Amino acid sequence: MGSSELSFKLADHPKLPKDKILALIVLDGWGEANPDKYNCIHVAETPTMDSLKQGAPEKWRLIRAHGTAVGLPSEDDMGNSEVGHNALGAGRIYAQGAKLVDKALASGKIFEDEGFNYIKECFETNTVHFIGLLSDGGVHSRLDQLQLLLKGTVERGAKRIRVHILTDGRDVLDGSSIGFVETLENDLSQLREKGIDAQIASGGGRMYVTMDRYENDWEVVKRGWDAQVLGEAPYKFRNAVEAVKKLREDTKANDQYLPPFVIVDENGKAVGPIVDGDAVVTFNFRADRMTMLAKALEYEKFDNFDRVRYPKIRYAGMLQYDGELKLPSHYLVSPPEIERTSGEYLVHNGVRTFACSETVKFGHVTFFWNGNRSGYFNSALEEYVEIPSDSGISFNEQPKMKALEIGERARDAILSRKFHQIRVNIPNGDMVGHTGDVEATVVACKAADEAVKMIFDAIEQVGGIYVVTADHGNAEDMVKRDKKGQPQLDKDGNVQILTSHTLQPVPIAIGGPGLAPGVRFRNDVPDGGLANVAATVINLHGYEAPSDYEPTLIEVADN
Repeated sequence: MGSSELSFKLADHPKLPKDKILALIVLDGWGEANPDKYNCIHVAETPTMDSLKQGAPEKWRLIRAHGTAVGLPSEDDMGNSEVGHNALGAGRIYAQGAKLVDKALASGKIFEDEGFNYIKECFETNTVHFIGLLSDGGVHSRLDQLQLLLKGTVERGAKRIRVHILTDGRDVLDGSSIGFVETLENDLSQLREKGIDAQIASGGGRMYVTMDRYENDWEVVKRGWDAQVLGEAPYKFRNAVEAVKKLREDTKANDQYLPPFVIVDENGKAVGPIVDGDAVVTFNFRADRMTMLAKALEYEKFDNFDRVRYPKIRYAGMLQYDGELKLPSHYLVSPPEIERTSGEYLVHNGVRTFACSETVKFGHVTFFWNGNRSGYFNSALEEYVEIPSDSGISFNEQPKMKALEIGERARDAILSRKFHQIRVNIPNGDMVGHTGDVEATVVACKAADEAVKMIFDAIEQVGGIYVVTADHGNAEDMVKRDKKGQPQLDKDGNVQILTSHTLQPVPIAIGGPGLAPGVRFRNDVPDGGLANVAATVINLHGYEAPSDYEPTLIEVADN
């Protein structure tokens, strides 16, 4: 890429001067919804964020963070942190995860490309294993995509199939796992009628088995490995529907935390351990919770836990989960190629950048922000700080998480005057919201607000500008609702808590002593979304955004 392609023009308005210090704050899982007792942001003491909403209306508005606004297939698709930060950083809307896979399945291209041909080598004599989240939540995976993969795999010669399921209860209702397992069992039974040896081989809850992220707790991956590869687990059953029902009943665990189990034959032998010569597909399209398993399956040198044995397999991910690590090296669907991100532009034009979050969201303000790219664009102009997240506990046990530490590191970076942009993600609303603990989420939102205040105070001291927004909703609506919008009850009359993201819009606010009086939000971008934030921020840095970016949300009034 030629350097001229990355050069900005200075903004053509004198009120957008260069070299102001700008704090860019992403509140994770912080949407906007009607106030009630399940809106944890409303219930929490959040005076800093409240003051923005109650202040000048031309400096606060809502933007879209789900569906087509972030490259997902439909308006029924809730946003997530990965696609949200891709859009925030790229300034353009790219077809994402599920949409990419849908296209590849609809055209049949998925079955013609290198990744599928690579695993196809095993079909004649060995087993094809599918590992992933069994649900229709659409955040990490989708059941209908697995069904199409199974169908296409059989049509192309697979004779022996094993599925290793991870139950959800996070992006879908707790308890819904039983229905998903019944659906899959029915599909596999139809394949068996056609002479295909197809079975569920193992399972477990997503938060307890396999789907850890950011190397927070390798024990989670090990529990999955033992069941999937070694065929060993503390619980053994003859079929998966019985397994899920019985484990929910006996252990009182919800879908997210079901302990690992294996399916055994009449002799008590595991029906589907992964062995030499087999093919393995991880069918999640979202990267963050598959990367650790991908390392265990792919890396010959590996010391994060004792694998006991390391089978020689052909492994492909649904997508490539880490473009920088080239992990996995084989995948069924190519990722969106995101180039010329706002971060790259800014650094190329000498804008010194500081990015910080705690472990669980550090990749979002770096890797995903930079277009699925690890590392620095220019280490002389950038500094990325990761604060270790709490490990070994559920986030509702320490709902303040590392919000104040993130605030402190951002404050120090601002006051050092070494950087033009200080970019942070404050994870509390999302990570604690996912636990379904309403009281803890209220505490989490208060802590996030305190961190914002700390950053604002520093911006005040240096005469800078702030932009505060979010990547998707979560904490603002913690209850499942019926068609009339009323809280939904389960069969026992209890309110059904919502642990997933939402379809709600998110706020964006601008301000600070460095913001010129005439700068305000435009009225002619009513459907603005996360992708419009990049051009907005570029303008506030005193530059014109690239012409193919989504339009800026701000204008400068001449009066």
